[in-house]
Amino acid sequence: MRNITFLLISLLFLGCGVKQTQSMLSNGDYDGAIYRALEGLRTNKNAKGNQEYVYLLEEAFAKAKERDLNDLKLLIKENNPANLERIYNLYKQLHTRQERVKGVLPLRLINENRNAYFPFDDYSDSIIASKNDLSAYLYTNAKKLMNSRNKLDAREAYDDLGYLDQLNPNYKDVRLLMDEAKFKGTDFVFVSTKNDTQVIIPARLQEDLLDFSTFGINDKWTVYHNKKQKDFFYDYGLVVTFRNIVISPEQVREKQFVKEKQVKDGTKVLLDASGNPVKDQNGNNVMVDNLKTVTASIYEFTQNKSCQVTAKVEFLDNRSNQLIDTYPLSSEFVFNYVYATFNGDKRACEQDYFQFFDRRAVPFPTNEQMVFDSGEDLKAKLKAIITSNKFRR
Repeated sequence: MRNITFLLISLLFLGCGVKQTQSMLSNGDYDGAIYRALEGLRTNKNAKGNQEYVYLLEEAFAKAKERDLNDLKLLIKENNPANLERIYNLYKQLHTRQERVKGVLPLRLINENRNAYFPFDDYSDSIIASKNDLSAYLYTNAKKLMNSRNKLDAREAYDDLGYLDQLNPNYKDVRLLMDEAKFKGTDFVFVSTKNDTQVIIPARLQEDLLDFSTFGINDKWTVYHNKKQKDFFYDYGLVVTFRNIVISPEQVREKQFVKEKQVKDGTKVLLDASGNPVKDQNGNNVMVDNLKTVTASIYEFTQNKSCQVTAKVEFLDNRSNQLIDTYPLSSEFVFNYVYATFNGDKRACEQDYFQFFDRRAVPFPTNEQMVFDSGEDLKAKLKAIITSNKFRR
């Protein structure tokens, strides 16, 4: 019974697979039909139940080959260099298809007492010739594009040369040309800071703000510099102008409050309503927690100092000397330190508050340190502005 069930399931799957392959063949998806037929023949190509796959494979292969050869004939006749990649890919497709089918040969058609027929051809010379023609075209066209002063042409040349390097490694001086095209197609941006405030901005803040090694903002076609290189033209400028820096006075706020809490203070005998001890089933006194109300007077001190930095970010086109766009930039850093003392029973406070009792007053950070500490937030916001407002040609 189990064998019959397995056989029925196998026949069901086989029927579905054959219908799917027939559908692909009818819809012109010849390579899909070939792949599906080969999958069906993988387990047992000589099985009688797989004969339909052999017929479908034979037909799909013949039709796919005929279509590709007709396409090649038309493309070659057009004599258009833009067709070279398509021609090369078609020759490769013809060769690859043959290699797939060779793996299952021979295939026997039992009812016709013959082997399935797959006419194979040697496409190696055509593949090599078409690859060489395509390589020469890509190389010549890339060099032509690189003569243009348009960066987009240089970027197209770079992509074509990259494809050529994959297609035909070490072809002439392709890799040197790729470096040249990369340079010509890159937008270089010089980033600087300007201080319009009445406050001296720490030099290390300006240096850290412009440390692009930690920014990760360079992309494929945009490179940012914070130090000008000699004899180097920068397509764009990005200026961070500090407009205002406000530092609050050092403040210490005091607060006094009382905490009260019931805590366990040993155990005691449980008494009933009449004041008599309550006994358990063994005649022993029942013991309960002895709760005690404790209080503590808390003296809390909060040291506070804040720094707010506001700036603007300007995007400049150095070729036209025009302002592209302006964005506001601001950051605030708050120094807040709490310590406390108490009189009474410390247990009246929550345990996570105990840390403040172990602290003492600390020196306030200097104004310079406050400004510098605002820099990390400022830097993150500057990065967000840059990455969301890429320079576009």
